[in-house]
Amino acid sequence: MHFSIPETETRAGDGGAAAYVAYNIHVNGVLHCRVRYSQLLGLHEQLRKEYGANVVPAFPPKKIFTLTPAEVEQRREQLEKYMQAVRQDPTLGGSETFNSFLRKAQQETQQIPTEEVVLEVLLSNGQKVKVNILTSDQTEDVLEAVASKLDLPDDLVGYFSLFLVRQTKDGAFSFVRKLQEFELPYVSVTSLHNPEFQIILRKSYWDSAYDDDVMEHRVGLNLLYAQTVSDIEHGWILVNKEQHRQLKSLQEKVSKKEFIRLAQTLKYYGYLKFDPCVTDFPEKGCHVVVSAGNNELNFQVRLPNEQIKEGSFKVTRMRCWRVTSSVAMSNGPSGSSPGKSEVKLELAFEYLMSKDRLQWVTITSPQAIMLSICLQSMVDELMVKKSGGSIRKMFRRRVNGALRRSDSQQAVKSPPLLDSPDASWEPMAKLSSKLTSVSLRGISHSSSANDVAANDFHGNYAFEGIGDEDL
Repeated sequence: MHFSIPETETRAGDGGAAAYVAYNIHVNGVLHCRVRYSQLLGLHEQLRKEYGANVVPAFPPKKIFTLTPAEVEQRREQLEKYMQAVRQDPTLGGSETFNSFLRKAQQETQQIPTEEVVLEVLLSNGQKVKVNILTSDQTEDVLEAVASKLDLPDDLVGYFSLFLVRQTKDGAFSFVRKLQEFELPYVSVTSLHNPEFQIILRKSYWDSAYDDDVMEHRVGLNLLYAQTVSDIEHGWILVNKEQHRQLKSLQEKVSKKEFIRLAQTLKYYGYLKFDPCVTDFPEKGCHVVVSAGNNELNFQVRLPNEQIKEGSFKVTRMRCWRVTSSVAMSNGPSGSSPGKSEVKLELAFEYLMSKDRLQWVTITSPQAIMLSICLQSMVDELMVKKSGGSIRKMFRRRVNGALRRSDSQQAVKSPPLLDSPDASWEPMAKLSSKLTSVSLRGISHSSSANDVAANDFHGNYAFEGIGDEDL
């Protein structure tokens, strides 16, 4: 996760109390909560109490006198580094103390009281699942409520996740992020005040071998089938006319497992497709469509001469990656709000192009955070597999060790038959390994004063096992 505190606000105190400085904590470029220094100090002291002073990073010291504007800015930078350090620590960042602090602060900032509500969660086929939850329910609670409503077995819940998406005009979804344990899904989606933003349930793993586990149960099979049909319809999975004919025939026979088996052999099965963006590979300013899947980032690049090339960057050859964000004040077009801040997000990864030659590749995209989440989950899955483990996991309730089960279940509806394939589609040309002329700015030494994540690196543990035979 990308934590930043790009700005502060001076807010009036309650009941005539003195004004105070509030720190706006952004997660993934979006305001998550607004907190005071004293609240963050309270979090720090609680973490020290639970984990020890030698584990918790240093906290910005108190000041006796009123802070000058320069001191306010210095404290903002120090608090930002502190929050990033805590989040990146596996023990502290995953602790209930840290996550519950962020959930409570999110709810207080958005001024949403704790009450029972009905939340709509989408399935890949457009079907809406309505679940009764509390506004204060965290992501795991909501996921369990959806699983209960669909009658998804307990041991399959861990194969699925909730994602925040934005629905596009053509009915497809633009992925914003995977919902995390430190946020309240109801608050996250309603605070955006835009009906285009919705929560969707999708599988959360990359290795198609895990499909076998999911297909063991009818609900898991139906969810996976609906997602596969949707991905084909939206052009995420590529099919030719003959493959399309075979798929449609299997649909008509309601042969869902066979349908998925055939889809598994198709290009881009199991990939997430991102919105068009900009990259500096193979040269600066190239437009690109990025897809994540099969332990790689796939690039479909439009070169300045309008030629389209394709190539892939394997996650096992990425030494590290980072997300940077910069906040620029924009006057905006006529009629827009002056002084509105715009957050520019970039994902940069250091890639082993050939033996002993590492090179940075940068993607400028509002979805940079989601790309980073995809890379991290690919690495996590690879490491679990390398250690001989499995992602199969039983979700247990904190109370009585059992999931809450809904009184009424909802069946997953079967999606309609596939439409005819797009006749204009042409196979992409392969990206030559010789295309290595890159104009890349030094992302690791940003000169921007507004770069709010100068040390937010993600080391890749999966990179360690690369041998010469992999190159």
